[in-house]
Amino acid sequence: MLISFRAAIRCCLVLMVPAALLPGCTALGNTPGVRSDVVSMYVVLGENGTPVARVLTSAAACPSIRIDGSEVAMNLRAGAQTLPLRATRSAPSDSKPSAFPLLTCEKFIPPHTASISVGGQPLPLPVAEVNRIVVIGDTGCRVKKADNAAQPCNDRQQYPFATVAASAAKWKPDMVVHVGDYLYRENACPDGNKGCAGSPWGYGWDAWNADFFDPAKPLLQAAPWVMVRGNHESCARAGQGWWRLIDPRPFLSGRDCVTAGNDDNGDYSDPYAVPLGGDAQIIVLDTSNTPNGVIPHGDIREIKYADLYRKLDILSQQAGYNIGVNHHPILGITAKEDAQGKISLLPGNRGLQSVFGAINPLFLPPRVNAMLSGHVHVWEEVSFSSPHPTQFVAGFSGTSEDTVPLPATLPPGLMPAPGAIVDHFSSWVNGFGYMTMERAGANQWNVKVWNTSGQQVNACRIDGKNSVCENAQVKSP
Repeated sequence: MLISFRAAIRCCLVLMVPAALLPGCTALGNTPGVRSDVVSMYVVLGENGTPVARVLTSAAACPSIRIDGSEVAMNLRAGAQTLPLRATRSAPSDSKPSAFPLLTCEKFIPPHTASISVGGQPLPLPVAEVNRIVVIGDTGCRVKKADNAAQPCNDRQQYPFATVAASAAKWKPDMVVHVGDYLYRENACPDGNKGCAGSPWGYGWDAWNADFFDPAKPLLQAAPWVMVRGNHESCARAGQGWWRLIDPRPFLSGRDCVTAGNDDNGDYSDPYAVPLGGDAQIIVLDTSNTPNGVIPHGDIREIKYADLYRKLDILSQQAGYNIGVNHHPILGITAKEDAQGKISLLPGNRGLQSVFGAINPLFLPPRVNAMLSGHVHVWEEVSFSSPHPTQFVAGFSGTSEDTVPLPATLPPGLMPAPGAIVDHFSSWVNGFGYMTMERAGANQWNVKVWNTSGQQVNACRIDGKNSVCENAQVKSP
C-alpha cells in the first residue's frame, strides 16, 4: 500500500530516533517516487526575493535537486550535530544540549526557473506578481516551567496549528508570511500532565519538528515562505535552530548562537526586501532581541536597531508600496489584567519606539505603508488619522491565546505610540486562525481573517496607509 509523501516524511525522524518511538510510522521501503531519507523540504525567500530550496535529510549526503529538468547537487548548510549546552532563558537544570541529527541542505534557485523537485516531489516557486498572501504567527505549543502550566499540545482543539496550516494551504496562497515565534516547547512537560505528555522539549530538532515542521507540512508545500524571526528565536532560546533551519542567508560560524559570547552577532541581522511585483515589496526586519521597555543610551540594541531603521529607510526607496514585517508590534495595542481584575491597555513595543522615535517622531520611514507583526497572541488591526502606517497583528495561529479582552472602541486619546492617533481599530481575542491578503490595486489589499475551520470571521480593506474592517470586534467562539 502506498502512503502519501506528507505521511512518509512525518515518519522519517531517523538517525538518533528509534522507530519504536515514532507511533504510527512505517518504513517506506522502496516506495516509488519518494525518498525515505527526506524529512522536510520547503522554500524560503531571501534577499531580493531569491528563493532558497531547503531539504532536511537523514542521509549521509545531500540529495540532488532537479531544476528545469537537470539534476544539480545541493549544498550542505549544516551537518548533523549535537551542540553543547549554552546559557538559555531557562535554568541549566531545565535545559539540555540541542541535537540536530539531520543534514540541512540548500540550493539558491536561479531567476526564471520554471520547476524544481527533490526525489520526484515538486517544490513551490515564487510567482512574478504576488496577489495572495497567507499571514500566520506565534505557532508553537507553549510548554514553559515558569508558567506553572502547559498548553495541551496533544489536543488539536487547544493546539490547532496543524489544522490552521492545512486550512490556510487550501486557500492556495502565492506566498506565506510567518511573523515569528515558531518554537515554544522550551521545558519538559510537567509530570502527570496528560495534555502534553510525551512532548519533545528544548531547542533541538525534535522540538522544532513537533512545533513547526510537522504541523506546517501542507502549508510548506503550498507556497514559498517569508520567515520573520521572533523573540523565541533569539540566541538564548531557539536561535541555533533559526540559523540552521530557517534564515535564508548564509550559515556562518560566530553568528550561529552556539556560543553565548557571540550573541551580539547572532541576535541581529540586516533587513532585506522581497519583491511582490507591481511596484510593491515586503521588507523583513529582525527585531527578535528588543525588550519591552526603553532601550538605554549606548546599549548594543540601540546601535543595532538604529542601523536597522536606516537600512529599512533605504530599502523602502525601492518600491512605491512597502509592507514591513517584524515580530514586535511597534504600533499595536495590548491588554493586561492585574490581580484585582483591572484591565490596562498598553502601547506598542517601547524598545523599538525608543530607538526609531529618536530618528523619526513617526517611528517608521515615510514610505512604509503597512506593518505586519505578531508577539501579542491576538489578531488586531490599527489604522491612523496621523501619517503612520496601518498595523496588523497576527499572533493567533497556535500558541495559547491571550484572553484579556480588548474593547470594541478604544478610550479617547489612547495611542499605541506618541502622536499615533487611532482612526480605526479591530480585534479578535481568544480565537485561533490565520489572515489572508489579496491584492486589489496598486496600493490596495483585501484582508480577511479566518478561523481554524477556514470560516471567515472578519474582512478589512487596506488603501495606502489606512485600513478599515467590517467588524470592530470579533466575538470569541
